[in-house]
Amino acid sequence: MLVIRLRRMGSKKKPYFRVVVTEARSARDSSFVENVGTYHPRSKPAKVEINKERLKHWLDQGAQPSDSIRTLMAKHLTRDLSAVAAEAPAAQ
Repeated sequence: MLVIRLRRMGSKKKPYFRVVVTEARSARDSSFVENVGTYHPRSKPAKVEINKERLKHWLDQGAQPSDSIRTLMAKHLTRDLSAVAAEAPAAQ
């Protein structure tokens, strides 16, 4: 099963994250299928850059967003993508 989650990058105590599509069983920083955006939490205000078309594509294909991605989508992206994520069935 594919999931959309954050991959930690950056140096010690200066993190930034890539939003990636990856296999659910893979480690946090291991290989991934596609990089769909970035998230810089330390900048004021936090910068979120996500390719909305690719994110919607992967959600339509059945990829499950992690809790943190679901929160980012709700706060920073349009309402229609967060509605698509809410409609996706929960992982069992």
